[in-house]
Amino acid sequence: MSKGTLHLLPAWLSQDAPPESVVPAAALEKIRSLAAFIAEDAKSARAWLRACGHPLPLRQISIETLNEHTPPGEIESLLDPIESGQHVGLLSEAGLPAIADPGAALVAAAHARGIRVVPYVGPSSILLALMASGLEGQRFRFVGYLPAEAAARRAAIVELERHSAKHRETQVFIETPYRNDAMLSDLVQACRPSTRVSIAVELTSPREWIRTDRIDAWHMRPAAIGKRPAIFLLEA
Repeated sequence: MSKGTLHLLPAWLSQDAPPESVVPAAALEKIRSLAAFIAEDAKSARAWLRACGHPLPLRQISIETLNEHTPPGEIESLLDPIESGQHVGLLSEAGLPAIADPGAALVAAAHARGIRVVPYVGPSSILLALMASGLEGQRFRFVGYLPAEAAARRAAIVELERHSAKHRETQVFIETPYRNDAMLSDLVQACRPSTRVSIAVELTSPREWIRTDRIDAWHMRPAAIGKRPAIFLLEA
């Protein structure tokens, strides 16, 4: 029996965005053709499949969970149906699977077992924010979350600024939404006036908001982000 394929499928960044506006037709067609998925969150995956107009009743669609709490030993078993010939889609809460996403471990395991992996085009908040920032796009680094504690967060920002200046590299990072405004305040306090900071909020939604400015401009014209999904970028 031949092996199935692991399809790396896009999902929306905002539930206010119609699937057709953020995902190419080929990806939507593949999503609608599959009856088995692996997802970071089953509930949101079902909402996405419903929005995509999946032809099967949701109760007939198999959705296995893979998230940051999945034990490494269980990842291999998620590939067993593919090994037996079933085609399976991988979905992420991050828009695209395996980029700043626990799905990367599944993709690595698939390659190790000789399973074909097929990526599909779709929205990545990291890349969309970088595209829209006007900051250095040849060299950039995604560093994930900064420390939650204020003093440690400011120290991390100073280090990112130093690294950006030394390597002429854009630093990309995220924050838990309820700490967004604290993050912006720390950036204004910790960075040099000439450093540029870009913030991309609720990408692909009708409320999308993107601004790039020097730190001295952020200081003179402060902004409130609120508890909204946001990506932060810094270039010294």
